[in-house]
Amino acid sequence: MDKSILFGQTTGFTQNETLDAPPFFADLHLDRVVEAITAGRDEYALKPFFYASLQDVDSIAYRHEVFQDLEDKSTFENIQAFSEKMRTARGYIRFAEKFYYKRQKQRYFLDAVEIYCDAVIRLLQDLSRADLKSRGLSSFREYLAGRVESEDFRALAAQTKQLETDIASVRYCMHIEGGCVRVNKYDSEIDYSSEVEKTFDKFRQETARTYRTNFHDLPEMNHVEAGVLDLVAKWHPELFSTLEDYCAKNSGFLDQTIARFDREVQFYLACLEHVGVFEKKGLRFCYPRIRSEPGDLFVQEGFDLALAHKLVTEGAAVICNDFSLKDEERIFVVSGPNQGGKTTFARMFGQLHYLGALGCPVPGREAALYLFDRIFTHFEKEEDIRTLRGKLEDDLVRIHAILERATARSIVIMNEIFTSTTLSDATFLSKMIMERIVRLDALCVWVTFIDELASYSEKTVSMVSTVVRENPALRTFKVVRSRADGLAYAMSLAEKHRVTYGWLVDRIR
Repeated sequence: MDKSILFGQTTGFTQNETLDAPPFFADLHLDRVVEAITAGRDEYALKPFFYASLQDVDSIAYRHEVFQDLEDKSTFENIQAFSEKMRTARGYIRFAEKFYYKRQKQRYFLDAVEIYCDAVIRLLQDLSRADLKSRGLSSFREYLAGRVESEDFRALAAQTKQLETDIASVRYCMHIEGGCVRVNKYDSEIDYSSEVEKTFDKFRQETARTYRTNFHDLPEMNHVEAGVLDLVAKWHPELFSTLEDYCAKNSGFLDQTIARFDREVQFYLACLEHVGVFEKKGLRFCYPRIRSEPGDLFVQEGFDLALAHKLVTEGAAVICNDFSLKDEERIFVVSGPNQGGKTTFARMFGQLHYLGALGCPVPGREAALYLFDRIFTHFEKEEDIRTLRGKLEDDLVRIHAILERATARSIVIMNEIFTSTTLSDATFLSKMIMERIVRLDALCVWVTFIDELASYSEKTVSMVSTVVRENPALRTFKVVRSRADGLAYAMSLAEKHRVTYGWLVDRIR
């Protein structure tokens, strides 16, 4: 029976996973976010899960429920312990595949199955004690119970345990004479090792110099060890024949639904661990209300997750921002001084909506977000001489491609377009594009130096990055609802970097 902890009862998990990030990932720094979240979990290949957003509200709610169950510390730690055992079992299987000697392969395979069976049984016990509310984990617990009680699993666990016991009870004697090694059955010979240690213990001196040498314990057997084991097998033919049959019969022992769970649950564990880094610094996360139809949207205390990760790592403060759209409002026009947080605000808007569409907790104390069909971004790029296009033409071609594909359910994020042309031309072209977006009724964030766009229609909302009133050269990095005032504070920046007319004249002199 196929089940997915990520996609519920839908067939979403059967779709082909894409290895390519969406085209807007780099512009919104989502590539950095995903890299930070998935760090240390390369073996699970989690990135494709972050490349496909969900398209219905119920699927998002399904993931919210699982996240909330995993916020229970015991449940989180129990599933994490299960994953560690599964990782160990996979490691034993990889060793078994690489080893040269057959009997060593068989022993590592047996150990892998034992670890797997123990992990599955222990997980069922742990989940049975948990107060699960989510459809995902509750459904998986039911499946796990049925699997553990199934005849084939019970037989596998019992035979594995019996083989481990039988192998552990094997005793034999080695007689080494010169280059000859003989192996005999153990015949109740006396083990003198404890007697020897007891006799010489009275001569022990704690401060005496030790001459002990540590030998490197290689996982691969050498030919002598393999030869000894072959001789042991001749004394216990039935046991080793049973082991060989066991390995051949159970080569496909790993239940695919359990294996899928082990991989997919890492999506949740990785996200929650990442969130925990920020929550320790006092930053807030929430499960947003997702709207599939146009309506009021807002975020309180949101922040750019990629930038915040860098700042937290450096021990710097993270600035949070709010936004809201009401009634007919659909477009944020963000203006203000350079290096004031305008682009960061635009990235935050895109990140929040995309993470929300993945069913993840998002940065913010509270949020209501829109379930988009596609995200389109236009950020400045270096000219590509292969296209034989200038900067202005490249802007127009890229924006035209966006407007051709965007729908009323799309999100469009544009950052400082038409900077290569005159103000009059930039204003003329921007108004034409704004008219198209207004008629399209798409959700949009537009970072611009053209203040007229902020009051273009009832659908536009003016947002302005602010400065410290007493010292305009200092940025607050707060972006607030305010009338566009046209103040770029260029003179304060020039003074700060000593490139005003007076400073330049002094330098020349």
